[in-house]
Amino acid sequence: MAWEQHTLQIIRRLRTVHQEISADYVERDLVVELLQLAAVTREHLLLLGPPGTAKTDLVERFCLGLGARRYRYLLTRFTEPSEIFGPLDFARFQQGEYHIQTSGMLPEAEIAFLDEVFQGSSAILNTLLTLLNERRFHNGPHTQHAPLISVFGASAELPEDPALSAFADRFLIRARVEPVGESHLPDLLEAGWGRERDRLSSRNGAAPTPLVDTAELAQLTGRLGRVDLDVIRPLYEELIRELRGQGVALSDRRLVRGLKLVAGAALLSERDVAAAEDLWPIAHAWADPADADLVADIVAERSSSGEAARERSRPTSEIVAEARFEAERVSAPSYDVTRGSIDATLRTLSRLRRELLTGPQDPPRRAGTDEVDQLIDYVMSHYQNIS
Repeated sequence: MAWEQHTLQIIRRLRTVHQEISADYVERDLVVELLQLAAVTREHLLLLGPPGTAKTDLVERFCLGLGARRYRYLLTRFTEPSEIFGPLDFARFQQGEYHIQTSGMLPEAEIAFLDEVFQGSSAILNTLLTLLNERRFHNGPHTQHAPLISVFGASAELPEDPALSAFADRFLIRARVEPVGESHLPDLLEAGWGRERDRLSSRNGAAPTPLVDTAELAQLTGRLGRVDLDVIRPLYEELIRELRGQGVALSDRRLVRGLKLVAGAALLSERDVAAAEDLWPIAHAWADPADADLVADIVAERSSSGEAARERSRPTSEIVAEARFEAERVSAPSYDVTRGSIDATLRTLSRLRRELLTGPQDPPRRAGTDEVDQLIDYVMSHYQNIS
């Protein structure tokens, strides 16, 4: 069985969202990949790291790429439930009915970003627990369906309070977001100033056109059950046994839902049969931060994952098709022509060119490299359209 062309187009457009964001943020490629995986699998992701590491910006850019209804809030110990879920409808209350006005609030969001997510009161976290797990909001005597795709939470670290462990475990995926390393400082300054320059330009405030809508994202989610996991399941079971043997604590919920992450990784790589390299998300499904490095090492040993391994497996035709798609977008009416957007497209094309050069240099490969060179020249010619 192979994926339908429509499904492949959605996957590739979602990949473009990933590439555009990664091109603008240094050392954040993996974080964006995990955001993408969380959205496709309808799981929740926890971003762990100090302030000032672009966690909020990354989530905002990702939501814009999807055109999702989003909700964002910074929680504190003094945050009231009404600030998150909505105010009481006083008109209906005076008639003897308890009803919360949820319009524009978290219960009606598709993607939510909650900064300092563990700072909320027990009343807030208990309600969030139901929303995260069941996609339902208890509004007075009625139960309201929530269209929630994923919640992205941010915190400097996981809480040590055992009372918060059940809530924290609902975040299946964990991403550590560290400050950019010294070796990439020039890249950080260049990319950061490019974003600031665009904000200061006349195009400031213009939202990019979404490349994937939430209905298409739901289609991908619906395809997860069609990914064949039979081949990979014995290897997955061996991986879990080894992790447990090393003392890594993983709840039954994490073990079962980990298979969904594997299916999601295969789908996003355009495979309908999961392979060993699709085990890579398990390296980000740990429960205890102290186990993170150990889990990553064991997963790496059990799989053939890694960006280099994934790129080497791609055929020339697939790489060139992606390059054509990127270059053709520049002349589309919906493309926001700025120096930053042109630079992002050129960085993507340059990466694809490097990928072509890593494979065997047979005639089709060399022809593909030549075509990408022409596409790069074509995109560079659009600099003259920048006002």
